[in-house]
Amino acid sequence: MAKAFSSAGSDIFSGAAPGSTEISLSSFVMGESVVLNKEKIKNLRALLLSWYADQGRDLPWRRTQDPYAIWISEIMLQQTQVKTVIPYYGRWLRRFPTVQALAGADQQTVLKAWEGLGYYARARNLHQAAQQLVNEYGGEFPTSVAAAIALKGIGRTTAGGILSAAFNLPTPILDGNVKRVFARIVALPVPPNKGITTLWHLSEQLIDPAQPRDFNQAIMDLGATLCTRHRPDCLLCPWQSHCTAYNQNVVTDFPMTEPRKPIPHKQIGVAVITDDHGKILIDRRKQEGLLGGLWEFPGGKIEPDESVEDCVSREIKEELGIDIEVGSRLITIEHAYTHFKVTLNVFNCKHLSGEPQPIECDEVKWVALDEIDQYPFPKANGQIIEAIKQQSLKP
Repeated sequence: MAKAFSSAGSDIFSGAAPGSTEISLSSFVMGESVVLNKEKIKNLRALLLSWYADQGRDLPWRRTQDPYAIWISEIMLQQTQVKTVIPYYGRWLRRFPTVQALAGADQQTVLKAWEGLGYYARARNLHQAAQQLVNEYGGEFPTSVAAAIALKGIGRTTAGGILSAAFNLPTPILDGNVKRVFARIVALPVPPNKGITTLWHLSEQLIDPAQPRDFNQAIMDLGATLCTRHRPDCLLCPWQSHCTAYNQNVVTDFPMTEPRKPIPHKQIGVAVITDDHGKILIDRRKQEGLLGGLWEFPGGKIEPDESVEDCVSREIKEELGIDIEVGSRLITIEHAYTHFKVTLNVFNCKHLSGEPQPIECDEVKWVALDEIDQYPFPKANGQIIEAIKQQSLKP
């Protein structure tokens, strides 16, 4: 049985009798519905919308009700900060102004436009979903959550965000910012991922049916600007008096977190292979995975007790079927992804024999240095390209 928590200073639960000090947490743990006090729901909505009218952020995707443009922003904003997204958003809409333009583009053009934004599966999914929209919906975005979720790369939160912003439909959302706000409002006694059903119940009940567009934007702003993970600005929060965590002086204890495993660190050997004409060998990754569809300089993971040079030579033989001479170290790059880190040990290499074959990739190509910027590469590879260019300038 879950322990009880003090609800002093917070009476948003309809089950809390006047003057009560405790309420069972079993509903959180078991994922049952949590019913909120109706009058307090109205008050919370009014407070949040009033705050948003004065303090809401002026963001480019809020100046439109075009479902396509809103959809693009929702996907770009997944796990990416607003300040990073804004310039990409503008460039994207200039390059692909309509869903038809995106659907008709080739994947390499789409990935190049996304280059540097990370999480490249988002770009691949956008491209495929655009083709779904054109082929199945005549280019019109569907207005039901079920149909939206059926599109590639769209989940419940993204669907809710698009439908509320584009069509003013009362579709709830639950992104990271919203989870944090709700977890503090009710002092959720488990990490959000273990209380996800409860959090969805809260979002469903709190969304304002009269102003769902503004409500969803407002609660995202609340989490992004005031109810932040570190150093939340509770004194300016419109929901301060209703926040269980604030009234118990334990705001920074929520959301609860689970112990994190150590982040793996991979050592990678990478080859910049040139032929007798000075062209460079690159390969295109298979479609699946973190960087699927992007071009890269070939290489692979260094095995235990293996030198970096031996790794590079072995990986190129296994992946491309050619023999190379491993020369001097070009650059060493440290790069962090969400769930692991890599060290790229990059070497200048010379092609000796064999015709490159796409054994472990989708395509291989010899390219001149002045052509290489045409191809979409992962962010870390951009440093390799810059190092090659700098090397080429030396006498």
